[in-house]
Amino acid sequence: MRATVLHAPYEVRVEDRPKAALQQPTDAVIRTVATCVCGSDLWDYRGVNEVAGPMPGGHEYVGLVEEVGSEVTSVKPGQLVVGSFFASDNTCPNCENGYQTNCLHREFVGGCQAEYVRVPLADGTLVHVPGEVAEEHIPSLLACSDVMGTGWYAAVAAQVGPGDTVAVVGDGAVGLCAVIAAKELGATRIIAMSRHTPRQNLAREFGATDVVTKRGDEGAARIKELTGGIGADAVLECVGNPESMQQALHSTRPGGNVGFVGVPHGVQIDGEELFFSHVALRGGPAPVRAFLPDLVERVLTGRINPGKVFDLELPLDQAAEGYRAMDERRAIKTLLRP
Repeated sequence: MRATVLHAPYEVRVEDRPKAALQQPTDAVIRTVATCVCGSDLWDYRGVNEVAGPMPGGHEYVGLVEEVGSEVTSVKPGQLVVGSFFASDNTCPNCENGYQTNCLHREFVGGCQAEYVRVPLADGTLVHVPGEVAEEHIPSLLACSDVMGTGWYAAVAAQVGPGDTVAVVGDGAVGLCAVIAAKELGATRIIAMSRHTPRQNLAREFGATDVVTKRGDEGAARIKELTGGIGADAVLECVGNPESMQQALHSTRPGGNVGFVGVPHGVQIDGEELFFSHVALRGGPAPVRAFLPDLVERVLTGRINPGKVFDLELPLDQAAEGYRAMDERRAIKTLLRP
């Protein structure tokens, strides 16, 4: 099968690799309909994370079930499915508590920028998309595999509710999807922090009421200005670097909440400062599987359209250009068609 492989920083190749196959009776193999490049893939691509050797790329997928193991009962060949980037049994205590990305038997689902993908723990990981699915829904279903679910978790972790004022730090795909989530959960004022006009426009389309172009302390000060000197009820941190985390913490009112879903790189938090701020902090790898059934329904009914974050679509064989475009901020998110 054709699949992407990262050999070194900035060196993505599409190569012939062994076709994905069942390894356990709880596995499924899917034929990928669409996959994509994630902002978190860029940490590896840029060499921020060490690349020790050739590494298959991608962890987002929507596809048709090709084959299932003998113990799989919830999906069958021919069905369209979407799943999370972490496989989970969906039955252990952590899963039952809503944290499938901390499943006691979790397994990362990697190598998804490929024609076929092996999905472990298929019964607990995959969600069947019912009915005749229109082509126009495929990008949004793919978004639910990670960025929409991650943006949703940022809002849930920050306890966004009706009437809240919410600030979103980060204008990548996750941040833009977090705007959707904040609106769906009832926020009445949503402040998107962005310096890029196309992303600002999409944020407004998704429900942002205000845009702040400043970053760091200046950005936090502007949030305070817009909220009567107090700060936002909830701030959704969708980047993962020290500046973005400080900006989020300093933009939140006393008693407010920060939901952080950007994979942290170099982030350190001053315990004394956090103590006196009265700001609550929660985040981590998004338990996408917990939200998938609801998100899929919202997509199919036309209530949300997160697929608009894909502003570049390429065949899988041109994946290297998709990485370059995102790295150079020429694209928000690249969709790949095997």
